[in-house]
Amino acid sequence: MADHLEASITLPSDPASVSAARAHVMDTLAEWGMPADTDVSDTVRLIVSELATNAVQHTLGQSPTFTVDIALDHDERLRIGVTDSHPRFPKRLPAAVQQDNGRGLVIIRWLTAECGGRMRVRPTREGGKTVFVVLPWAVPAEPVTAAGRQEP
Repeated sequence: MADHLEASITLPSDPASVSAARAHVMDTLAEWGMPADTDVSDTVRLIVSELATNAVQHTLGQSPTFTVDIALDHDERLRIGVTDSHPRFPKRLPAAVQQDNGRGLVIIRWLTAECGGRMRVRPTREGGKTVFVVLPWAVPAEPVTAAGRQEP
């Protein structure tokens, strides 16, 4: 595989774009060798869904689009970033707050840490922000059978 692979998609800040972002990332990762039926791919799917949902819901109409970037470096690290043009950084809600939403970052942080990765938020030059996660690239070397054993 190449030393560095990357892909990007820019979508309108609309709820329908969340599934398009997720599909783009999962299709790209499949091209790069990540099977769709692994725990890692399920984790990535959920992280992308949460990041894209946050970009749509929490920019208050001030970001007409958002961009999803993914990169794979040396078959070791997968970076997923979602950039929007809203200047406000995401805020972590206190655990005692009882509401139906607002837990996306907590979910992302937990999933990322569970995989041995990290999450960061950085400002963009244009005044927006990028929320990104970096995960170890963990793709089975051999196909896994239904019983969980690797095939020869």
